Amino acid sequence: MIRSLRPGQLAFDIIAPGILLLICIGPYLLFSNAVLSLFVLFGMCGALVIRRLAPGLSLTVAWVVCLIQISMGGQPDPSNLAILSVLYSVAAYGGRPSRWLGLASAFLGAGVITAYVVLVPYVLGQRIVTPGDDVVLSAWQVFLTAAIAFVLAWTLGLLVRTAQRARESRRAQYAAEQGVVVEQERTRIARDMHDVVAHSLAVVIAQADGARYLAKNDPEAVTGALETIAGTAREALADVRVLLAQLRHSQTEGPQPVLDDLDRLYDQFRSTGLKVRVETVGEPRPASTALQLAVYRIVQEALTNALRHGDIEHEAVVSFAWSEAELNLHITSAIRLSATEARLGEVRGTEPRLGHGIAGMTERAVLVGGALTAERVGSMFVVRAVLPVHAPAVAA
Repeated sequence: MIRSLRPGQLAFDIIAPGILLLICIGPYLLFSNAVLSLFVLFGMCGALVIRRLAPGLSLTVAWVVCLIQISMGGQPDPSNLAILSVLYSVAAYGGRPSRWLGLASAFLGAGVITAYVVLVPYVLGQRIVTPGDDVVLSAWQVFLTAAIAFVLAWTLGLLVRTAQRARESRRAQYAAEQGVVVEQERTRIARDMHDVVAHSLAVVIAQADGARYLAKNDPEAVTGALETIAGTAREALADVRVLLAQLRHSQTEGPQPVLDDLDRLYDQFRSTGLKVRVETVGEPRPASTALQLAVYRIVQEALTNALRHGDIEHEAVVSFAWSEAELNLHITSAIRLSATEARLGEVRGTEPRLGHGIAGMTERAVLVGGALTAERVGSMFVVRAVLPVHAPAVAA
């Protein structure tokens, strides 16, 4: 099995064995059987190069090199320690067959080492037997030492693999949760839009009926009624196109908050103990209902987070900066410091932990053609939203 590696991983797997080869090649030339020793060195370095790219092939190369080394009577040398890295990689990155072949290789390799180092020399009479020399005990000691080393390397790789799988599962779970949150937010937006469209159509119908009756007696009034109908219809059409993909057929009715409702929202938070200060720069521009909904929900969620997670002893600042083309909305609140942070005067960590509320605020901003960021800046948490005053319509 050939795995895909990032460029950095591939470069490391090539450079590290290359450096090891350059360091060892000089001393290996001094060995009694330099040709065989260099063959083993190059073979083991080759196995290290492909240990993550093709773990099963790396294990095969290591086995072939070791068997040739044994068959030619070579003695174990430092390059054989590369087997530990190969076994680690087989467990961490290999497929199921390679992984279990790696575990079997740990015990089989320990048996081969025991036979080559202890048993075969004893049978051939090459081992000098001293009084009290227990060959069986010596064989067990060599076998257990080698097996423990090999199995530990394999187990470490398996633990790393398990940890990686756990991180991937957590990331997948988090992504799924965020998807659910976005869907829930879109459902709530669809309910809001249901009221927007219903209200707009009611106005259009009322104006049309009035214009029909006034056509004979007051023709000039008809012009004003038609202008009202056209403006209301355009706004309703833009709102429908923005969120047509998110509309649901079974939504319950609910209140329709707009910018004028923000003062009441501020008062509600102030009654809970949260200090709220509002700043406005520039002249407020006429805003579509969709934009007003987005602003209201973003402010509502940001202040809710400030109340739940922030330091309510410090005021939360809601800042509106209006221009011809866009609205810059900033909500700044103090972060509640831990006891250690408060004592040391330090704020640890700069990245916010993205929650469901932030996902909902981001979705609100995106659906009206804007963007939103939420981040920790020193001891403050800042929500920034850039929203176009004339939200672009999204084609259905």
